[in-house]
Amino acid sequence: MITKIIHEDKIQKAHKYIEKGESFVIVTHVSPDGDAIGSALGLFHFLNAYGKENVSVIVPNDYPNFLKWMPGTKDVTIYEKYPEFSEQLISDADVIFCLDFNDPKRIEKLADPVLKSEARKVLIDHHLHPVEFCNVTMSYPNISSTSEMVFRFICRMGLFDLIDKNAAECIYTGMMTDTGAFTYNSNHPEIYTIIGELIKLGIDKDLIYRRINQVYSEGRLRLMGYVLYEKMKVHHDMQAAMIALSVEELNRFNYQTGDTEGFVNLPLSIEGVSFSVFIREDSDYIKISLRSVGDFPCNEFAAKYFNGGGHKNASGGEFYGTLEDAIKRFEQGLTEFNPNNTEDFIKHK
Repeated sequence: MITKIIHEDKIQKAHKYIEKGESFVIVTHVSPDGDAIGSALGLFHFLNAYGKENVSVIVPNDYPNFLKWMPGTKDVTIYEKYPEFSEQLISDADVIFCLDFNDPKRIEKLADPVLKSEARKVLIDHHLHPVEFCNVTMSYPNISSTSEMVFRFICRMGLFDLIDKNAAECIYTGMMTDTGAFTYNSNHPEIYTIIGELIKLGIDKDLIYRRINQVYSEGRLRLMGYVLYEKMKVHHDMQAAMIALSVEELNRFNYQTGDTEGFVNLPLSIEGVSFSVFIREDSDYIKISLRSVGDFPCNEFAAKYFNGGGHKNASGGEFYGTLEDAIKRFEQGLTEFNPNNTEDFIKHK
C-alpha cells in the first residue's frame, strides 16, 4: 500500500482534464535531466495507453545522449530547434502538463506561449515554493522525484494497469537519476515498493543503470580525468570541494550536452568531504550544481549565493558574470559559515 499523498480533489480535477482532453502537451525545464525526461515520457506513454493519440513532449533545449535510449525520445520536440512548430502545438493543446519545475522561468522561452495558452494546465513537481500558474498544482517536496509523483498520480486515478513496460522504464530512470542511483533523498520505504512494481512490469534496472552511468563517450571519460587531476580543489578545513570548467576547457574535450553530468558528485567520494560545487561556464551564464551529504542544506546555499534552490542535498543555481567571479562567490560563502555546521549557516542567512 502506498500512502495517499496527493489531495483527492486534485486527482479528480486532473483526471477530468484527461478524460475530456483531445490534444495534450507535456513540457519540462531547461537542460532536461533524467527526472524531467523520465517523468515526461512516463506520462506520455500512459496517455497513449489511455487512448489519447495527440500527445506531444516539448523540451526547451537538447538533453544528454545517455537519456536518448528511452522509449519515446524520438517523439520529443526540442523548442530550440523547432520554435514555431512547438508554439503551434502549445496553442492547439487542450491540456498542458508542466513537469519537474516550479516556476515558468525554468522553461525560459517556452514560458510565454505556455502562459498565454488557454489550455487547462496541471503542474506535477517536487520542488519547494511552486508558483501558482496552473489550474491544478500537485507539488510535494517530500517526494524524491517528479517521476515518482507521476507514478503516484496514475495509481491514484486507479489506472495502474495502463503503465506498460515503456512507461515503467521511463519512470524508473527518473527516480534513479534524481536520487543519485538511490544514494540521497531515497530513504523512504515506499520508493522501493514502487520499484518493485516497476520490476514486475518487466524493466531491467541493472541495464538502465549501465545505460545511464557506465556508457561514456571517449571525450567525457578524458574530461573526467582532467577534472579529477587538474580542476578539483578541496577545502579540507571546510570539508568542501569545488570543480570549475570554462567553455574553452569543455571545447578542448569535444564537449557534448550531458558530458559533465554527475561531476558534482565526484568529490563526495573523498573521505571527509560533505559539500561539493560544480561551476560550469556556458555561452551566456554560469551554471552551478551543488551536492551535500548529511544535514547541510545546499539548497539554502544555492539560494543565498547563486539565485537557485532545489533539495537539501541536491540543488542548482546560476550566476551572471565571469567564471572567476562565480568562484569568488562560492569561496565567499565558505568563509561565512562552516558547511558542516547548519547553525552557522542560519546565522548568516
